Amino acid sequence: MSENLSEFGKTDKFFEPQVVRSQFVPTRRLWLLVFLGIPLIFLATFVGAMWFAWFYNFAVVFAAAVTFYFGPNSKDLRFRRRMDAVLSVRARNRVRIELEYDGDLELSGYIRDEFPATFRADGAATKFKIGFGQKFSHDYFTVPPERGEEHFRATFLRLDCPFGLVQKQIRLNTEQDVKVYPNILALREFQLLNQQGRLREAGIRKSRMKGMGTEFESLRDYAEGDDYRKIDWKATARRGKVIVREFEVERNQAVILCVDCGRHMMAEIDGVRKLDLVLDSILMLIQSALAAGDNVGLLAYGADIIRFIPPKKGHRQLGVLLNATYNLVAEPVESDPVRAFGYLTGRHKRRSLMINFTAVEDRDQARDVISSFGTFARNHIALLANINDPKFREILRNEPEDSESLFRFAAAHFLTDERRQAAVALRTANINVLDSEPQDLAGDLVNFYLDVKARGKL
Repeated sequence: MSENLSEFGKTDKFFEPQVVRSQFVPTRRLWLLVFLGIPLIFLATFVGAMWFAWFYNFAVVFAAAVTFYFGPNSKDLRFRRRMDAVLSVRARNRVRIELEYDGDLELSGYIRDEFPATFRADGAATKFKIGFGQKFSHDYFTVPPERGEEHFRATFLRLDCPFGLVQKQIRLNTEQDVKVYPNILALREFQLLNQQGRLREAGIRKSRMKGMGTEFESLRDYAEGDDYRKIDWKATARRGKVIVREFEVERNQAVILCVDCGRHMMAEIDGVRKLDLVLDSILMLIQSALAAGDNVGLLAYGADIIRFIPPKKGHRQLGVLLNATYNLVAEPVESDPVRAFGYLTGRHKRRSLMINFTAVEDRDQARDVISSFGTFARNHIALLANINDPKFREILRNEPEDSESLFRFAAAHFLTDERRQAAVALRTANINVLDSEPQDLAGDLVNFYLDVKARGKL
């Protein structure tokens, strides 16, 4: 991973091949020789030379057994599996398998890594050939469908034996636990775009973190394009040339992420639950806030308080937050936001940016949010983040052609209008609203945070 994610690192572990069992695997060549023995039996019966047929079959079986017994083994092999210490959900994670060999004879055959059963994978099995002192490596990709803990089971080798009659299948004990987190690979891409000044590609309109804010930093000469409001007239009069003030963004402010894990977050968009979409989207915001020197905390709630991480700053807090969110699941229960935000009020008083990730589909839900979360709007900056299903936009874009499409069009229009009225009610209660589609939510969150920082609202 990148430098800023170094605490997650990479697994780089050698496994001494502890063989559980060796298995005899006939090859096509052996089966061909066996089938050739069938007509020999008929021919030997016809000419009265059964001894030859018996000798032939015995020789084939004996040769196969001897080559299997004296064939290659794994005692001089070392196996290593290299990958990110934590994997990213619904993303292609690279896994590298390596073999090192100190034996005298060349080894060849197949290798297959047993990835977790729920994963999808490309190229987990391949041929290999390796000689004394050599290394063999192979990359394949896995796609974990869900967050949580998973388990790599074992690694299988099929070693070619002399004469190509059999292969020796060896099962190596290479079991390894792995954690599947929200999409950290997307966060790494965000960091790369930030370093290259290409944040617009990640949906960030403009990075205002540098040179904006309310805390005075320094004086400098006026440059073309500077805002005239930044001119320091006293310094200009003293020095006889135009001087402007430089400001920096205030640090040590707080951002608290409130994540609803109740039944409303079980709804799926293109097969992905809203809770998973939220957890993927907040990574970019967490990284941006921590990089700006702010404190970030988390409240996960459902019918009860699930998890609370007090806001702190520093790079270590990123790992703490990820460890706290990777195994969160949405449950089919009604959330109790009144209890959740009452709990938060008793533990955090300082003015902060409070972001509530929940689903508000109509005016009734908006009233519930206002009665619980709306209390923060008086002393904090309150933001409600709602995920909009892009299918609604697609349905409304097309003219209905039959009764079924007309029904879908009317339903989408009704639900969209309900969401619009709910957003109006929330804004009237001084709650900011982000109603974003999944692919836009991360960028919209960071843009809102940067605007809040730049305007000095915290």
